[in-house]
Amino acid sequence: MILSFFGFALIGLYSGAFGVLLPDMSSYYGVDKSVIGLIFVTSSIGYFISALFSSIVLERLGMRLFLVIGAITFLLGALTLGIKPAFSIVLVTRLFMGLGVAMIEMGLNAHVVAQSRHSSQLNTLHAFYGAGALFGPLVAAFLLTTIWGWSSVFFLWTLLSIPFLLGVALTFRAEPPRVASVEVENKKTGNTWIAALKLPIVWLLCLFLLLYVGVEVSVGNWTYSFLVEGRHQPITLSSWIVSGYWLGMTLGRFTLSQLAQRLRISDVCLLYICIIVVALCAISIWWLPFDSVAAIGFCIIGYCLGPIYPTTVALTPNLVPGRIVTSAIGFLVSISIFGTSVFPGIAGILAQYLGIWSLLPYNLALTLLMLLCWWILFRVPIIRTNA
Repeated sequence: MILSFFGFALIGLYSGAFGVLLPDMSSYYGVDKSVIGLIFVTSSIGYFISALFSSIVLERLGMRLFLVIGAITFLLGALTLGIKPAFSIVLVTRLFMGLGVAMIEMGLNAHVVAQSRHSSQLNTLHAFYGAGALFGPLVAAFLLTTIWGWSSVFFLWTLLSIPFLLGVALTFRAEPPRVASVEVENKKTGNTWIAALKLPIVWLLCLFLLLYVGVEVSVGNWTYSFLVEGRHQPITLSSWIVSGYWLGMTLGRFTLSQLAQRLRISDVCLLYICIIVVALCAISIWWLPFDSVAAIGFCIIGYCLGPIYPTTVALTPNLVPGRIVTSAIGFLVSISIFGTSVFPGIAGILAQYLGIWSLLPYNLALTLLMLLCWWILFRVPIIRTNA
């Protein structure tokens, strides 16, 4: 579990710092926001490949080898970006890094779900993602103001990947190929993967988490540019506000689920409250262009976004038949990771052609779609008919 927490902290550091690097990378390669946004698009291809094959590959290879491959892919990708290759190489490298991150995140999610399906355990796991993302912007901003420059951040990720890789190789058990056992199981129960995809509720959960991840990563990656270019705030202050967003997310995952249990608020109701507060904060920051409103608002957005993803995953066993829970969760996690690239890429295109101000109305629209999906999940009977 400690190694799982470290792995999520590493992914969080990667996600949190990347938004701070975008302006300098754009300047170094001489490309605009719409072009630099292609790095999210190429990552999405890696995530999509993971969505198609990770569940099957995980069953065949076992957890240890699956995570080792993901860690090696991430490490080599970070090392390649650190040497400042041509922009075309950057795009290809981001594809493989997307695949590596997806494998790490899916594998660790599946591991923790297998250990405990309680929402608090998953919230703790994802809180470490927020903890890593909290320090990501601060570390990146510090390195940007030194002689090392933006490429040094990639070397830092390379170094941090080494203990994770060694830990996975030494800690997780080697598992024999499971092809035969999987075939026997499928003969008895049918193909659980196909059965999961036949359920409307699984697809709606996928859409909900896809939108959620889009909001989380779009805000995390583009808030720095929004504050510096759109609101003309100092670099240091902007990086602190971005860190405040990730701090809020970390605290939300540590505290909101437990607070809801004490107040006897159901997980479903908790997520209604969180989504509505996120929408209200986005409106406030958009309409009230004050530094204090932005600082407080982004912290609250992070705080309320915090428990949404792990709580949704924890609720999944209650929404689908028991025999397809593992396949359903694997599909949810894989598809949701796809949103980490698609929606930030769209945000970059909108920022280039409409202006960076478009970040808030864009994420407000995604949040309202999340609210609609959550309402349909628990209010429209036909969606739950086959569950």
